[in-house]
Amino acid sequence: MIEQARRVAPPNVTCILADLLQEPLPDAGYDAIVSISALHHTSLPEALPRLAGALRPGGVLAAAALPRGDLLRELPAELTAAIGHRLFGAAFAILRTIGPGRWYAMEPNHAIMPVVLDPSLTTCQVRQQASAVLPGAHVRRLVFWRYFLLWQKPVET
Repeated sequence: MIEQARRVAPPNVTCILADLLQEPLPDAGYDAIVSISALHHTSLPEALPRLAGALRPGGVLAAAALPRGDLLRELPAELTAAIGHRLFGAAFAILRTIGPGRWYAMEPNHAIMPVVLDPSLTTCQVRQQASAVLPGAHVRRLVFWRYFLLWQKPVET
């Protein structure tokens, strides 16, 4: 995946394969940090301060990751996701059979993709931990088994 990212990245984007908790990050070195399906693999109390320190004032942290299921709080989202997943799957299967295009068919290298690990935190727990480290952070549940964290580092005055 990192090789593909490096091939398609624009010149002003550097793709690094590293451990977030080990890689030295420049202080206030980034305008934005984007994380997709990775944050749930790390300890938020350790990762979030490192990411916050690497952002320049006014910089943005945006992350989408997997939450642990929380049926009591998120039953509507879970039901919507389960039903939507089946409906989209059926619709795309029909489109693949009647017309051109792959319509989200599994890629040939699908079997080598990483296995999904069970996330340790619910969306509510992520919200609590993010708020403790990133004042003003917004965390919301997305429909298809993801949460979204958005934070803008305050501009120092």
